[in-house]
Amino acid sequence: MSMAQRSHLGPVDLGDLPHYPFGPDDRLDSHFFMVWERRRWLNSDMRLKGTPECKSHYFDLINIAYDNSPIGTLPTDLRILAKLVFVEPSHFENLCRLDYGPLHRWTPCRCDDEVRLFHPQVLRSLTEAVSRKEDNRAKVDAANSQKRRQRLRSMLAGYHAELAKNDAGVLWMDDWLVKQGCAYRSSSWIEQAIQAWSAHMVDLGAHPARGAR
Repeated sequence: MSMAQRSHLGPVDLGDLPHYPFGPDDRLDSHFFMVWERRRWLNSDMRLKGTPECKSHYFDLINIAYDNSPIGTLPTDLRILAKLVFVEPSHFENLCRLDYGPLHRWTPCRCDDEVRLFHPQVLRSLTEAVSRKEDNRAKVDAANSQKRRQRLRSMLAGYHAELAKNDAGVLWMDDWLVKQGCAYRSSSWIEQAIQAWSAHMVDLGAHPARGAR
């Protein structure tokens, strides 16, 4: 009997299960595709030994898991899974008893206080996708910050040319404006930022334009 069946038919000690790394708030809403490792699949035991029907349901469930919560997981209830792949429940349960059934390598895991199923290859693919998403977000944030600071430098030049050349001052005032929740950097906000920077440098005993040494 597979681990998937044991999780459905009997109680499972949550403490004995691996903790799934993604939660309900983790999303890949902008991804309308999934990475499918063709060569890994072509040489896998599931493809070489599974029946055509089992392979079809297996692939279907992988796609379904990407839209479940937490992302990449499936419910443990075989009746629900059978409904998801449009199969009669008793027939689906019989298929799952096969060595290479629809739930091949799907394993119970702990998602907070709930037991669900995860597949190691699906998890690996999701981990890489989330990492790429975070890297792209970091690059976009860095580019936006650079543009924002360049605009601030240009605006400062109209007030104080020497201060506009002070990298530390521009960075400090940019951070100050962000912390103030300033959505639109009007002349009033720029003047307040200059005053705040001047007060900060006075506290440090340094010249506001030249910065601390």
